[in-house]
Amino acid sequence: MVKILHDSDADLSVLNGKTVAVIGYGNQGSAQALCMRDSGVHVIIGSIKDKSYDKAIADGFEVVSISDAAQRADVIHMLLPDEFHGPVYKVDIEKHMKKGKVLSCSHGFNIVYKQIIPPAEVDVIMVAPKSPASEERKAFLAGFGVPGLIAIKQNVSGNAQKIALAMAKACGLTRAGVLECTFEQETYEDLFGEQNVLCGGCVDLMIAGFEVLVEAGYPPEMAYFECVHELKLIVDLVYEGGIQKMNSVISNTAEWGEYTNGPTIITPEVKERMRASLKQIENGEFARKWIEESKNGAPNLLAKRKALGDHILEVTGKKIRDMFEHKG
Repeated sequence: MVKILHDSDADLSVLNGKTVAVIGYGNQGSAQALCMRDSGVHVIIGSIKDKSYDKAIADGFEVVSISDAAQRADVIHMLLPDEFHGPVYKVDIEKHMKKGKVLSCSHGFNIVYKQIIPPAEVDVIMVAPKSPASEERKAFLAGFGVPGLIAIKQNVSGNAQKIALAMAKACGLTRAGVLECTFEQETYEDLFGEQNVLCGGCVDLMIAGFEVLVEAGYPPEMAYFECVHELKLIVDLVYEGGIQKMNSVISNTAEWGEYTNGPTIITPEVKERMRASLKQIENGEFARKWIEESKNGAPNLLAKRKALGDHILEVTGKKIRDMFEHKG
């Protein structure tokens, strides 16, 4: 059984007198920085001069260059998009990684796939909220928190776990519960879940269902309701009480269809393809392809993003969502 760690397992005073530099002030950067500051942690922001730089200043933070932030910080908490970690670390951070420093992140991608190779004399930790940033901040302000993970890659000081737990507590994660894992476990499971279920699998399932109905002559608006819009209602029920809770609320007809038709759609071959996907994640093949794509300016990503925006599902979805906007 994995032990769940809570507030009583974490000591915020471990961060007393320390400076945490949050590198990047996007969704996760802003949420975590604000929560840590509200918890009494001294936080500075390292950023290039863009909209996020201006937002951090507007939110009352001291904002400096990434290099200056890394030089001044005791804990360097990297919250940039994955594809920028390696280049930014090489140019602005690596030269400041001295003994006594802590390198931290919220996703192990760049450590696991060796885009960042920290020096042996520093602690390397992960503090990872298991939630979108907006929900993390909302839960913190409501006096609770979202679950999270911590991981320790290098524990030179002997205090790496205490620092990770203190940061998790400062973000409200220990209010809900934190699991300790390895960098590899977090990275592989996170990528697998995103690609096969939460994003890749779910999105393709919605698109396929929508297209089958529209191609059969059904109105796109009705197809959108059935295959996209109502998914939130179902997921909310699962979130609240599991699959059985959802099944207790839907009709017997829908539940029977789940048992009899679901397995004909998600067949054993799907699990085999998922296993192949997991192998590509574990052996680094996926990472190599994505790193190469991003280095080339992500042309395929941008093309696919545009194609999705032009798809009739998305065009129809905008019309449907407009129906739910309060006017006047």
